[in-house]
Amino acid sequence: MKLPWLSPVLEQPGPLVSVHLDTTRTDPQAAGELEARWAQMRSRLAADGAPDDILSRIEESVLSPSPLGGRHGRPIFASDSEILVDRVLPAPPRQESAHRGEFPHLLPLLQLIPFAVSQLLIVVDRAGADLHLRAPENPSIAHGPNGLGSDATVEGGHDVLHKASVGGGPQHGWRADNFEARVEDSWERNADAVASAVEKVLREKRVDMVMLSGDVRAMGLLREALGRETRDRLIDVPSGARGVSLERGPFREEIDRTTDEFITARQHELAARFRESQARDGASVGGALEVEQALARGQVEELVFVSGHEPDGIEELLRSALATDASVSALDAETDGVPEGVGALLRWKDDSTPSNSIGSMSGDARRE
Repeated sequence: MKLPWLSPVLEQPGPLVSVHLDTTRTDPQAAGELEARWAQMRSRLAADGAPDDILSRIEESVLSPSPLGGRHGRPIFASDSEILVDRVLPAPPRQESAHRGEFPHLLPLLQLIPFAVSQLLIVVDRAGADLHLRAPENPSIAHGPNGLGSDATVEGGHDVLHKASVGGGPQHGWRADNFEARVEDSWERNADAVASAVEKVLREKRVDMVMLSGDVRAMGLLREALGRETRDRLIDVPSGARGVSLERGPFREEIDRTTDEFITARQHELAARFRESQARDGASVGGALEVEQALARGQVEELVFVSGHEPDGIEELLRSALATDASVSALDAETDGVPEGVGALLRWKDDSTPSNSIGSMSGDARRE
């Protein structure tokens, strides 16, 4: 995943404050527990020299209720004078931490990257659609614009929407057929308007998942109206309806289940792609030293690491990857076949590129 929003942190000279906190509030005691954990962090940061003013601003942020329900975490990076990055992510950190030093502490955030999935949810009926954008910088799905402004609601404008019997006279059959044709034409034209709005959002926003819910007939018409590439990305989510809260239990459960399945599949695909590249001696390297050398030469397209099995020096590798505009992806702790827990898919390779054959490596069980 590309992380351009981390640029202010990477470009800011130290000292820097890095806070990674579980801000979940799923029961009445959670708020008090959060305050107590933050108080301990604040004391440690103050002892390390962090100014009281910036700590107060961080405190205001971490103790404010998040728009995201369920379990979530908050990474914050700050200089001594301003907050540089403040995000809410749909998973708590593997381990909470507070750090002040010359460089930011990036690993707890980057371990959560698999869960930072940007989504476009389309809820359709035969008159139009509501579009809901969910992204790491805007993690709530709620009825409203969600950053899309005027593109959040699409009304097709063709309002002959309901079929009904048309009485009167011997030409009843012809009149009914004609009216039904007008209704279906309105549905199709409205679907075309929704498709145009969806394609516009996908051109302008980076979206990982495209989810579709609502009226079954309208869903089918929208599929037909969308381009093939977008149509192939659609993931159906049952139980949605326009004008009904998207946070209600059954629909939220469907969204969460669909998202979990998407994340798992994407993790498996990335791990398989790395292993296949290693096995056929393709454009990848594995192991800390090999990755470090590839980063120094600007060869890395995507750095991958296994959460919980990172090598010593992972922070330096992560900073180098981001500084050279490489993507960074975390893999599940159970992922096998990544030597020393870190590897890289390369932009290019030549004869001086370190060997990336798993069979040629030794010394670490995870190399095998």
